[in-house]
Amino acid sequence: MRSLYNYIIYSENRYNNSTTVEDKELILNTEISERDYMYTNRIGKVISLPIMFDSEIKKEDEVILHHNVFRRWIDIYGKEKNSSSFVNENQFLVAPDQIYAYKRNGNWKCLSGYCFVKPISNESKWSVLKEKQLHGELVYSNDALSSLGVSIGDVVGFTPDSEYEFNIEGQKLYRVLSNQITIKYESKEESN
Repeated sequence: MRSLYNYIIYSENRYNNSTTVEDKELILNTEISERDYMYTNRIGKVISLPIMFDSEIKKEDEVILHHNVFRRWIDIYGKEKNSSSFVNENQFLVAPDQIYAYKRNGNWKCLSGYCFVKPISNESKWSVLKEKQLHGELVYSNDALSSLGVSIGDVVGFTPDSEYEFNIEGQKLYRVLSNQITIKYESKEESN
């Protein structure tokens, strides 16, 4: 099965809402609401490519997706519904603009327009905030940022409300649009 314009993505689990405590599974969230996005799985595997265009993403690549792809929701009549991406329990049609990065040969590569930034701990003894606001370390980048001299490991600044939280491989990261990266600091100390 192939789609004209969309990828077909496979996922074994729609949600990442459990953890293990003393060898037992603990479900962290059981509700389906506007707040469940934090527990929605955001990684899938490409099983089919669009027919109408070529892509740097290949079959079998893992991809980082928008949280609404796998999500279930409740309609105005109180009925539980699948997302518009739903094909069957483990397959979903995904538009190209809902994919932010792909993993091949063990390395994540962001698509044009996106990057992932790791928040930096706030070490100020006077602040109640755990993270420095609007600062982070570039973890996954793209060719456009590289051409501007912004490299993985650089400390960057970004605009307010441009960060979108993900948990990728056990690490809290923010997906930030590349054009929302506003500054490259020369060192971590300079970003203070």
